[in-house]
Amino acid sequence: MSILQQHLQESVRAIRERTKVKARVGIVLGTGLGALGKEVQAELRMPFSQIPHMASASVQSHSGELVAGTLNGTPVYVLEGRLHYYEGHRLSDIVYPVRLLHALGCEVLVLSNAAGGLNAAWALGDLMVIEDHINLPGLVGANPLVGPNDEAVGPRFPDMSRPYDRKLIESAHAAAKATGLSLREGVYVMVTGPNLETRAEYRMLRNLGADVVGMSTLPEVVAARHVGMRVVAFSIVTDLCIPETLEEADIDTIIKTASAAEPKLTKLVKQMVGTLA
Repeated sequence: MSILQQHLQESVRAIRERTKVKARVGIVLGTGLGALGKEVQAELRMPFSQIPHMASASVQSHSGELVAGTLNGTPVYVLEGRLHYYEGHRLSDIVYPVRLLHALGCEVLVLSNAAGGLNAAWALGDLMVIEDHINLPGLVGANPLVGPNDEAVGPRFPDMSRPYDRKLIESAHAAAKATGLSLREGVYVMVTGPNLETRAEYRMLRNLGADVVGMSTLPEVVAARHVGMRVVAFSIVTDLCIPETLEEADIDTIIKTASAAEPKLTKLVKQMVGTLA
């Protein structure tokens, strides 16, 4: 048994001692999107600090709790907050929560993030379901699968031709229609951060084919696909990154925009999760 598997067993044991919830669906909430966790009929709220081998979230607006319970009738595990590469965390720590969700029995992973809008036709507060991604840090070496591979966890060379499950994307669109919400679909590009990009960099990212840009999510997607989880992910457009009309942005404004749009995403995800029971 590998060290990773031992650590996962110890984390699972600590959680199982406090809850009997068994869930197929795991949810990771990003910047300004913590309110969904309050919609869960919770049997357990457990700080990351109480889970063995789990690093603590330090970013503003990330509470850093695991919530176990039901959401719209579906058993779920929800992680309120995530770890980011720019915080200085190791990639193995960043993706450990996803591997833990899988070890707890989750087969479906729902991710959310705040992102900058590169598509000039979109507006602040728009919701987007991710159809594909460009992992810029991954292309230059910042990939959670770099290093020795544990074949008991996943294959050495996992396929990434369809990282986001098409049926789950269709379920997201159906949930948006059922709740009267507009849902974009597009490409997310990850950069390392924590600084925001220059006009030239935004122009490059747009030319690469990205609709939104952010600093998270993709390591978790890679780790989830490595273990065979089905993935769906959402972005809220929290600032506009159009080079020709670029204005200064700050994290407080981004969080306020995410919080203002949060009820829409909460409503959509809650509706969608209800169909996954």
